[in-house]
Amino acid sequence: MGSIKILPDLLVSQIAAGEVVERPASALKELLENSLDSGATSISVHLQEGGTKLIRVADNGKGIAREDLALALRRHATSKISTLEELHSIRSLGFRGEALASIAAVSKLELFSRMASEDHGWKIGSNSPDPVPSSRATGTTVEVSDLYFNTPARRKFLKSAATEFSHCLDVFRRIALSSPGTAFSLQHNGKALQQYSASTLEGRISEILGNEFAEAAFSVEESSSGLSIRGMAARPVYSSSTRDAQFFFVNGRFVRDKLLNHALKQAYQDVLHHQRHPAFALFLTISPGEIDVNVHPAKTEIRFRESRAVHQFVFHALEKGLSPPVALRPATTREIPVAYPVQKKMDLGVAFYEKLFEQHFEEKPAAAEDFPLGFAIGQLSGVYILAQNSQGLVVVDMHAAHERVVYEKLKTSSGQFPMQPLLVPATFSSTPLESETAQENRDLLLELGFDISPLSPTTIVVRAVPALLKNADAMPLARAVLKEIMEYGATRAVAEKRNELLATMACHGAVRAKRMLTLHEMDALLREMEQTERSGQCNHGRPTWFQMTLSELDKLFMRGK
Repeated sequence: MGSIKILPDLLVSQIAAGEVVERPASALKELLENSLDSGATSISVHLQEGGTKLIRVADNGKGIAREDLALALRRHATSKISTLEELHSIRSLGFRGEALASIAAVSKLELFSRMASEDHGWKIGSNSPDPVPSSRATGTTVEVSDLYFNTPARRKFLKSAATEFSHCLDVFRRIALSSPGTAFSLQHNGKALQQYSASTLEGRISEILGNEFAEAAFSVEESSSGLSIRGMAARPVYSSSTRDAQFFFVNGRFVRDKLLNHALKQAYQDVLHHQRHPAFALFLTISPGEIDVNVHPAKTEIRFRESRAVHQFVFHALEKGLSPPVALRPATTREIPVAYPVQKKMDLGVAFYEKLFEQHFEEKPAAAEDFPLGFAIGQLSGVYILAQNSQGLVVVDMHAAHERVVYEKLKTSSGQFPMQPLLVPATFSSTPLESETAQENRDLLLELGFDISPLSPTTIVVRAVPALLKNADAMPLARAVLKEIMEYGATRAVAEKRNELLATMACHGAVRAKRMLTLHEMDALLREMEQTERSGQCNHGRPTWFQMTLSELDKLFMRGK
């Protein structure tokens, strides 16, 4: 070990670059944010070899004065803050004064800029500290060539040009998404790839996330107590196995925040399978003094002063958009019994239902609204219920629909679930871990409505199941519940993972495909769906029913032509 000494400025900047300029995409992000901070309404980006050979960002912002150009490449030189108070209420995207100096320390950088009040532009570079005249319109251009040319150890960690470009493209899309009023263009190796004109927020979101997302999305717009949120979020039918279509911005800054992610996950947990990920582009606005953005060099992590309030605000804003009215069916004093006049043959026939349907809707025009899912007329392949309502044909996935009905009933059960003893207890072979889990968590299982206990280290007996799930197959239901408890632990299964556990139970308790139902049973399910919250989709986010109007059916059969 040598004696303590002050490091040279260049080495300090190169060390700082390790955090600020992780790869070409990191440099691109910093340059784009500087352009936005300058008030630019048009930004063009040129890349070569994924940004490793060249990154050029040109804007029409206010520019940099000649006397400030040299300072622009100095560490901790910035025009954005000057006091501790300003650090605690940052309104700009950049503020540390590190980016340009760090980039210049590991590349060949040239900076061209001109203010509107100047006759011509000026140029400065990492190897030419004195400004020289240059031809340029108002604004700034930064050219970064041969990234990491002087730090070969760092350069060898870069991936292929294609991989580095994909990271640059992600950054470009995020920045373009954050500023819909700014025009953006992107070229790579001389080829124009992306072009966004100034647009509305919704228009820019649709451009970047695509029409399929836009068609499946709902608008989010809420304000309360100094917080506001805007944007679009996709309904559960549009989801992904990855998080590639998740964009959250706070005061215009893209962030990856655990608190916000948890709020979003909670909002979707009842309507989306936990192995799928929702898609969204959301913009939270909050007083700058209520957040700390000076947490990480990349500035993608933030802290909230009132984290719980922010969590609840975001959660309720999303939940509101995801939740349809409490039930399909409004309150009515008129009731049509599920058990219709019984004929000797169980199949009452289409004519009977047409007559019943016509009778009620002719007597009271508003009755069509009382029973929006109509009346069952048959079953298709033991999977779908076909029903007739005032608009035409309703097709119901009976397992998915019943799964939602059972799940909502389980959720609203308070305290211990009522038990249904089995006439003949079910036994099955178990692993030692399953038997041990059943023994150790007997109280929890009783609370959930199960009487499950080990007969031996390799055998389990099920003597009772929750009354709501009395028609379920006891063995796979018990196995599924034990698996959830083993995975999450008893405490988390009851607290954080309770709804996921109930969803598993509901799936096993729902009517199975290929089971033939009577018309009475079908109608009973339709009535329950009309009274059940979120009955339009199952616990995994799939739709439970579709409507085909008579006019749509007429078009299919070319009636009237």
